Order: sequence, then structure tokens, then C-alpha cells
Amino acid sequence: MTGKALIAVSGLTKHFGGLTAVEDLGLELFPGEILALIGPNGAGKTTTFNLIAGVSRPTAGSIALAGARIDGLPVHRIAALGLMRTFQHNMPFAGMSLTGNILVGCHTNCDGSLFDILLGRRRFRDREAAARRRAAELTEFVGLQERIDHDVSTLSFGEGRLLELARALAGEPRVILLDEPAAGLTQPEMARLGTAIRDIAARGIAVLLIEHDMHFLFPLAQRIVVLNFGRKIAEGTPEAIARNPLVIEAYLGEAVGGVVARPAHA
Repeated sequence: MTGKALIAVSGLTKHFGGLTAVEDLGLELFPGEILALIGPNGAGKTTTFNLIAGVSRPTAGSIALAGARIDGLPVHRIAALGLMRTFQHNMPFAGMSLTGNILVGCHTNCDGSLFDILLGRRRFRDREAAARRRAAELTEFVGLQERIDHDVSTLSFGEGRLLELARALAGEPRVILLDEPAAGLTQPEMARLGTAIRDIAARGIAVLLIEHDMHFLFPLAQRIVVLNFGRKIAEGTPEAIARNPLVIEAYLGEAVGGVVARPAHA
């Protein structure tokens, strides 16, 4: 990739007592790029996500967003700077409509005062109206416009994944972290999700994702970083990763027809 990295990780290390979960990791993520982080269970992928998102603090190393250090900042500060995250399991706010759930994601951009809200001042009303328009746009963007007024309890699992994406996008991120977004989805749902992720990257938003399903991942990712026992063992295009003997031995197994089969132990 060319240009300046949006996320720059250098020497990232995390110890849990005597266990080293991530060791001396370096990676870069560029605007509009889809970068995947893969490896066996326990390789350090989720720990890396937690470090970048501010859930956990590194033992050593640095994490920069648009050139500014973010390691050590709390989650809400990092989110306000433009980094959002989804999780392995759907986490909707029960009892709320789809629109209400997406509006929750707008909180990182809301700066109206308490008096504005209590007095219903025009500035607050205008921002509320703009947020609702934004929610409607995002609902259409992820293909859930027909469900816009439905309670989230009526959504399928795949639709819940799309809602998670829309809610993260409501915060107007520059970077979005997706933790196993295809887990539990049917093939049609995966295709729908893949289209949404490509459209997100096309908007210039950088995407970093963890994924175990290689049939979903390889046509989607532009670059892949492979972890094993907390260390980076390979980085490159999906085609290069599929042929890398270290990666095949540690994780992928035998490549079939140019597409790597889903790891048996994933």
C-alpha cells in the first residue's frame, strides 16, 4: 500500500503474568484497506484487537492513529478519535428498534450540552434530526431498510451482524475492527456481509478483521497478517499467504484449488 498508514503498530507486546500473548508485533493499516489478522486459536489475535481498541494496555510498544499515540488511552477516547469495533457476538440493545440501536452509535459525535437537551433547544433538535437521517442512510447502506422500525429481537443472526456494522459506522469511524464477522452466518449472509465490508472500505474507512473462514476471507482481504504464539510469522497478499510453508504448517493446512480450506482446528 502507498501513502501514510492510518494505524501504525510497532513493537507491540503484552504479558499476562508469565505468559506472552503478543510479542514485538508490527503492522500498518491504510485508509480504505481491508487487512486480516489470522492464526490458530490462542495466537494473540483478540489480544491485539483489545490493545488497539484500548480495552487492554500494552506491556511495551506503541500504537498510533493518524500519527498520534493512542496506546494507554481509554476506550471512549479512542472511539472519539475515530476507531470503532464490533464483537464476535451480536450485542444489540434489547427492546429498542433498529433505528434506536444505530442512534446509540452516534454518541461519539454528540456534543450537545445537558441544557440543550433539557430545554429542547433548536441546536439539539437539529442534531437529533440529522442523527435520524444518518441512521436511515446506514440502514439502507447495510440493506436493512425494510426492518428499520422493527424491534431488534426480530432480526436474524445475520441481520444482527449487519446492525452491528451500521451502529459502528454511526460513529463516523476512520478505522473499524471486526472480530470474526462471518462466524455463524449462512453462505447468503456471508455474501451480503462481504459486500457491506467492501463498500465500507470503498468509503476510505480502514478495516481490520479477525476471521477463521478462509473461503470468506481470501476473496475479501487485500493483505493478511498471520500470528502464531503471539508473534507475526507472515504478512502479504492472500495468494502469497496461501503458499507460505510456515503458514500452511502452523494454521492453514493444505491449499485446495488455489483457495485455502477452513482450518480444522479453527
